[in-house]
Amino acid sequence: MKRSKNYRAAAELVTPGKVYAPLEAVRVAKQTAKAKYDETVEVAMRLGVDPRKADQAVRGTVNLPHGTGKTARVLVFANGDKAEAAREAGADHVGSDDLLEKVQGGWLDFDAVVATPDLMGKVGRLGKVLGPRGLMPNPKTGTVTMDVAKAVTDIKGGKIEFRVDKHANLHFIIGKASFDETKLVENYAAALEEILRLKPASSKGRYIEKATVSTTMGPGIPLDFSKTRNLLEEEQA
Repeated sequence: MKRSKNYRAAAELVTPGKVYAPLEAVRVAKQTAKAKYDETVEVAMRLGVDPRKADQAVRGTVNLPHGTGKTARVLVFANGDKAEAAREAGADHVGSDDLLEKVQGGWLDFDAVVATPDLMGKVGRLGKVLGPRGLMPNPKTGTVTMDVAKAVTDIKGGKIEFRVDKHANLHFIIGKASFDETKLVENYAAALEEILRLKPASSKGRYIEKATVSTTMGPGIPLDFSKTRNLLEEEQA
């Protein structure tokens, strides 16, 4: 695969074999953002879990203290006063049967989905459409709820959802390349704390096996995931 000139220039900023402390990693990531748009900064982790086992399928949500840099488009399946509450909270699309048909037909112009419990029987039929994209509402992540207004407000305010895939990889965003280093590190710290909290009791050996941070178009920067406290301190010489 032929790499672009910008990618090759960005890759030269990463020292081969080096593992970067979080603050230095996001600093380098910002430098590798060569695109003309504001690239997203993402962290990828390989976890020492077996996703085939239900009790090791790590999944959760976290409110990033500085948001994601993007206002998520939220679809809400609700009726009556709950639908109105969702609209008032800023939901982008609200409805029930009409929206169900639209999504079933392949429409996916949204980033998150919330539903009231009474409609999950119908929403469940969208599993093949929403499931593979990680958009299926789930009580564990607060997206199946009667308090749809809070769910919409949380998502719009920078709440992210993460889940381990079948290869034990986990991805989550921590902001935009335009964010200053402190905000990116504090967002990473919030996500890391929640991921560590969710470590399955049945998971043996090393929980986090590998981690990298990268921008949308940039190279992966090896991250020192063992550093979990005082993340805004420079690496000791």
